[in-house]
Amino acid sequence: MHVPDGFIDAPVSLATGAVAAAAVAVSLRGARRELGGTAPADGLGGERTAPLAGLVAAFVFAVQMLNFPVAAGTSGHLLGGALAAILVGPFTGVLCISVVLLMQAVLFADGGLTALGVNITDMAVVTTLVAYGLFRLLLGVLPRRRSSVTAASFVAALVSVPAAACAFTLLYALGGTTDVPIGKVFAAMTGVHVLIGIGEAAITALTVGAVLAVRPDLVYGARGLTAPLQLRTSPLRPGTDAAPAPGTPEPARSTRRSALAGLLTALALAGVGSYYASASPDGLEKVAHDKGIDSKTEEHAAKDSPLADYQVADITDGRISGGLAGVIGVGATLLVGTGVTWVVVRRRRDRAAAAAAETA
Repeated sequence: MHVPDGFIDAPVSLATGAVAAAAVAVSLRGARRELGGTAPADGLGGERTAPLAGLVAAFVFAVQMLNFPVAAGTSGHLLGGALAAILVGPFTGVLCISVVLLMQAVLFADGGLTALGVNITDMAVVTTLVAYGLFRLLLGVLPRRRSSVTAASFVAALVSVPAAACAFTLLYALGGTTDVPIGKVFAAMTGVHVLIGIGEAAITALTVGAVLAVRPDLVYGARGLTAPLQLRTSPLRPGTDAAPAPGTPEPARSTRRSALAGLLTALALAGVGSYYASASPDGLEKVAHDKGIDSKTEEHAAKDSPLADYQVADITDGRISGGLAGVIGVGATLLVGTGVTWVVVRRRRDRAAAAAAETA
């Protein structure tokens, strides 16, 4: 659902740019709580959760390369707002998806640069808010067990995709550059994105369920439903830490193993799985072509990027070129995503240290 340059006029693009900037600023503040203050609750401090947030961004980038068929001549791909919000929290989720969209626009000419505000507002803010709000609502009425987290993840992800389609339709009604009846745009966008939402829901539920099965303490949305990982205290020497009981995972090492497994999965999906992605246009591209929305599409400013269209320049083999571009994208997204979350964690730690010094 990446909106290119030329679909939405300048005033609405500027307005959504301001909305996106404000949302990112608010998310930076909210992410300080999600990333920096988790140690008492789940045994993980910001030093460990920041890389995990970067990994979520890299994983979303990788899975977005895997377009799946949804109808004749139409494909869809993960938006990722629901998945990111449930795994690392809604504020951090907005940051993760924003980083993905920035990398795609700048490096791969996917999604317009002047439309970056539109894309962040639609694909990062709307999907995350709708998905996480519905997710928490469902957890409030479902039994308190892990299967409820997976089920709520499925429904939240499913609803978030047509919600994003509705948001695009609203933005198009306000600032569309072509004269297309808005009712036709709404019907076409919601119809195809309900189907795409089923794929999004399946991917989100499978991923959340897999992480829950291995490390439930790493799922932000499952906090309070699972006991934190702790070292056992020796009964012979009260107050001292003993080695963990057999079968009890050691948090730092287990976290590193989980992060490595996630990174290898993202690299495999982007480097190999992308070979088998559907070549059909995605839902927005198909609707835009059929309804004439794309008649004023502008050339992308990064069209000459060596990674444009997810292909590495000068490599003639399409599969190798696409796979290598995917691997580069995963690495770049991981670095930028981790860097952003590290800054958030460091600022929280510095403020806490300053506050402690003042009260000392």
